[in-house]
Amino acid sequence: MRLRRRERPRRPDLGSEPDARFTYANERTLLAWNRTALSLVAAGLAIVSLLPEFDLSFGRRLIGVPLIALGAVLAYTSYQRWVSNERAMRLGEPLPRSVLPLVLTIGITIAAAIAAVVALFGAPE
Repeated sequence: MRLRRRERPRRPDLGSEPDARFTYANERTLLAWNRTALSLVAAGLAIVSLLPEFDLSFGRRLIGVPLIALGAVLAYTSYQRWVSNERAMRLGEPLPRSVLPLVLTIGITIAAAIAAVVALFGAPE
């Protein structure tokens, strides 16, 4: 007698199981975004902790904290993206457009502009 693997009950809104290759690709993409988020958090912490002092007393925090916040936003948003992609694949719908590249581009541009201002006007003479 063969034992059958117990199947989880299916919710009707989850559709059918997608090809495993697409599921794994979606998961790899999530992990890549999370590596980027972790790098942003680590860079922000390194800036706040290790960068030499500026004449501007809060200069290091002004550069590092937005990177940490961007990393947190990116980690959360990437998970939401993973969920919406998984749902679309199960339902056979087109994948939703991603805002992650735009969020990352705007965040890094703002952080770079802040760093440039602090470096120009907050550096000791």
